[in-house]
Amino acid sequence: MSSSPESIRNYCRLDDRVTTGGQPTETQLAALAASGVRTVINLALPTSTYALPDERAVVTSLGMEYVAIPVVFEAPAAADFERFCIELAARRRQSVFIHCALNCRVSAFVALHRVLHEGWSREAAWAEMRKIWEPDEVWCGFLEGRLARILNPPPPAAAGNTSPVSPAG
Repeated sequence: MSSSPESIRNYCRLDDRVTTGGQPTETQLAALAASGVRTVINLALPTSTYALPDERAVVTSLGMEYVAIPVVFEAPAAADFERFCIELAARRRQSVFIHCALNCRVSAFVALHRVLHEGWSREAAWAEMRKIWEPDEVWCGFLEGRLARILNPPPPAAAGNTSPVSPAG
């Protein structure tokens, strides 16, 4: 197996600073560090397929920052996506590698982020995600639900006095 970042399963370069992929090996993490990656964001659980026994220790020993946002594959949560957005925004000037087991969680979060924060159309963002995988019912529901809730929020509840206001006469 090659040790270059490009050899990581489902590796994708999103732009000049963000790359994504499946679970890297220790050797591939070293190649990421050598290529200038400053932060690794992991969306997989520590028990996920291919997980390294102590990825945090490996990443930090290579001089990179490690951020874990464990997203349960069968139950993605709004709080996980919100944290993902916060962590990505905090590193907007750094080279970042984002991964999970196979780049499914990541590609879904990236697609949603692109629509909500980067001005992408839903169709274009979903097309890029589908190059990696076809989301199942759980993930389709999560993605569409987040879009609907954020792009079409419910009207705010009336606060304070609920009696009708009469014009001053």
